Amino acid sequence: MFGSSISARGVEFAEFARSASTSLTRTAYLLCGNRETAADLVQETLVRTYVAWPRVRHEEARAYARRILVNLDIDRRRRRPAVPTEYVDRPVPNTAESAADNRDQVVRMLATLPETQRRVIVLRYFDDLTEAAVAEYLGISIGTVKSACSRGLAALRKNYDPATEGGQ
Repeated sequence: MFGSSISARGVEFAEFARSASTSLTRTAYLLCGNRETAADLVQETLVRTYVAWPRVRHEEARAYARRILVNLDIDRRRRRPAVPTEYVDRPVPNTAESAADNRDQVVRMLATLPETQRRVIVLRYFDDLTEAAVAEYLGISIGTVKSACSRGLAALRKNYDPATEGGQ
């Protein structure tokens, strides 16, 4: 009965969801700083992408889903603005012996940035988008992207302590 309802659309989308989930989850986590919220954002992103799947050009599906994800994060913060507290209140570890420690430190550092700077840094450097693409995703000018990027990187550099990297 239901076996015949699994269409080519469903199979294509399932393959897309499997291949894009890791990247979307990383982006969501870097944007919001909370694993549970990130999982919720990715779930909603995949639902909305599935609904729109017949209209989505498959070669641009990741970009389409990423845009949904960013917009959901923006909407979430507008409804309930909050500083992510999962990592902000914890001290930065003195050593970075594992990838998890590095990842946690990055999330804590990103959480200190204003929302626009954080989004620009995540999309520009973690998702490797061009300035023009970031501007389009966020609905801001390229100049604003450059400014937010410059200020965000300066703030991250100011707060970065090489001694926490275990090298000194």
